[in-house]
Amino acid sequence: MITLYLERNGLDLVKRSPQKIGFGFSLEEEEPFSSWIALPGHKNLGIGRHWHFFSIAFWIANGAVYYILLFTSDEWHRLVPTSWSIFPQALHTALLYANFHFPPPGNPYNPLQELTYFGVVFLLAPFMIATGAAMSPAVDARFPWYPKIFRGRQVARSLHFLGMIAFILFIIIHVTTVILERFPENMGNIVFGHVTSFWVAMGLLAFFIVVVIAVHVWATGISLRNPRRVQNILDIVIVPLIFILFRKATSKQYFDKSQVSTFFRVDGYPPDTQLYKELLENNFVNWKLKVDGLVETSLDLSLADLHKMRKQVQITEHYCIQGWTAIGEWAGVPMRYIIELCRPLPNARYVVPFLSLYRGR
Repeated sequence: MITLYLERNGLDLVKRSPQKIGFGFSLEEEEPFSSWIALPGHKNLGIGRHWHFFSIAFWIANGAVYYILLFTSDEWHRLVPTSWSIFPQALHTALLYANFHFPPPGNPYNPLQELTYFGVVFLLAPFMIATGAAMSPAVDARFPWYPKIFRGRQVARSLHFLGMIAFILFIIIHVTTVILERFPENMGNIVFGHVTSFWVAMGLLAFFIVVVIAVHVWATGISLRNPRRVQNILDIVIVPLIFILFRKATSKQYFDKSQVSTFFRVDGYPPDTQLYKELLENNFVNWKLKVDGLVETSLDLSLADLHKMRKQVQITEHYCIQGWTAIGEWAGVPMRYIIELCRPLPNARYVVPFLSLYRGR
């Protein structure tokens, strides 16, 4: 049986009787990841996405400020090549590095450094934003043509992943060259704007590494211990941004029956209970949809009752958090019709599904 409870607080029902709620999710195919390479790791893909979206907000904000400062000053001249001769010069510099020789200092960068920084700032960073947007269901629905630029959402996902690998390689190579080539001078210029001593540079590098590790361990720990609270805290930043960016976005996607996927993963396995087996044997004749809680009229609807109500049919594309997509044709009674029948009280704010796997519930 399924009961829809209308509540003032969406977690009230969960707190009252958590042992009676059964949720089905298609997590059987999810692969665990170590917390050393994923935040928070294991099978917590949802909270990992929350951390990802949370960090993206600050990553893009930092990039926007960087671009503004770069082009409102003369600093952009350090990164933007002004001659095609930089390409053979960069190749020559790369060969010097390959032979374990350091090129002469640039002004302020050597040709290979200038070309690399230009690529990261003006090509790789926008590329990551562009491919990330192609994976957004809201963007895809509003602009169906956009993912086609990357030959589909899955290709965009692969390109986004390759972009991440490129960033990781850049960071590793960049930090390595900072250490091996004029280390005190580089660390001093990066942090203070002037040359510092070797031991101060070592202390700064160690401090940065410790901070990164500590933040990762802290975020992983609190996410594993209390994922719901972490999700709510991160939503303070994520939800307003989604509202600002997508509140006026209307879907322009259209699919016909020829595009319906031949295979569509189900959302979890059927319940392994005696009640479900009895309902299955009787073709769900005794199945009920109950609507109760903060409503004027409680409802007790059978499948026959629902079949008599207005039906809506639509073909939509499903984007799974695990990375796969599928197109399906759906038919059923829209929630708004059920809400109109039960007439929620003014203080009702949430609809909470309550799945009972036992008799009399």
